[in-house]
Amino acid sequence: MIGMQRGSEVRVPASVLLDALPAAATMGIGSLPHRNARQAAEFALDAFDVATIPNLPKRSPAESPVAQALVGVTGVTLGQYGTVAVDPGQLDPDRPVATDIDRDQFVGFRTFLEVAAERRHTGPVAWHFTGPISVIVALLRAGADPAVAYEVGVTAVRGHVRALAAAVAAALPGTAQIVMIDEPLAGAAMSREFPISPDRCIDAVSSAMAVVEPIARVGVHCCDEIDATFLLDAGPDVLSLKVTPGVLDHAGYVDRFLERGGTIAWGAVATGGPIGVTANRSWHQLSSLWHDLARRGCAPRRLRDQSLLTPECGLGAHGVSVAERICHSLRDIGRAARSDSTTAKLLLGG
Repeated sequence: MIGMQRGSEVRVPASVLLDALPAAATMGIGSLPHRNARQAAEFALDAFDVATIPNLPKRSPAESPVAQALVGVTGVTLGQYGTVAVDPGQLDPDRPVATDIDRDQFVGFRTFLEVAAERRHTGPVAWHFTGPISVIVALLRAGADPAVAYEVGVTAVRGHVRALAAAVAAALPGTAQIVMIDEPLAGAAMSREFPISPDRCIDAVSSAMAVVEPIARVGVHCCDEIDATFLLDAGPDVLSLKVTPGVLDHAGYVDRFLERGGTIAWGAVATGGPIGVTANRSWHQLSSLWHDLARRGCAPRRLRDQSLLTPECGLGAHGVSVAERICHSLRDIGRAARSDSTTAKLLLGG
């Protein structure tokens, strides 16, 4: 994986440690089903090639994405059970946002850092944070003025992302970071009824990623199937895509993104509906998609080499045993992707 090039500017990767990752390395999507934060941290460190800091919604609803994003926002009161109360008249986009990781909303985050430091973890770390689109919509639903909701949402996410990246750097010096902005509402952002224009949505996401670009690879994730061009317009280094035939419609964009040094995090294992016992079906779907993309002009080796493998969505709604099975499947798919036979088939278009 190489540094992302935008226009004539080539940015240096956050760390050469990311370049040492194998093709099709595994990474989490954020939430885990554990109720014990230490057990969740140990799982995250062991289960993925890129250890992924979890949030733990089953441990406490306080770790819900929007509650995390609204910590320290003037005009917002957070209850002990994850409740969020917004006083629209008190929202102030000019007030700084305090990121207090000692609060209940960040137990999963800070426990991971403690356990990783105890283990002297030196590998790369990924983490997810809810994006500004989701926060803005939550504030609008609470009755906030649209202009205020937009500025407060963007300011809150930027402030938290900056502070959390600094917390990772302080706890794990020299560790490479991948920061993923989660935007579950991005799939609806192109509709006429959506309360924020597409251009404003793109600007908000791009602004959230920009604050950590100097020290991390930044990306964007949406659990829904979505027009990849919308996400690409925000300028990510890492693009999360579900393994579906719809990706073929954007083959040209995918190839140009990879050519510029981007990385695709493939949602290689489904997290909705019945979970397969083996990785066979998931691997067949991914390899078939790669072959079809190669036939449409995507560089075969880049498809494999500039890839990460993830679950489609977070694992917080499942049981621990299901999460373990999904992670085993991801590792099996990664081994298959790196095999000599896969390389030959991609290069030969077979």
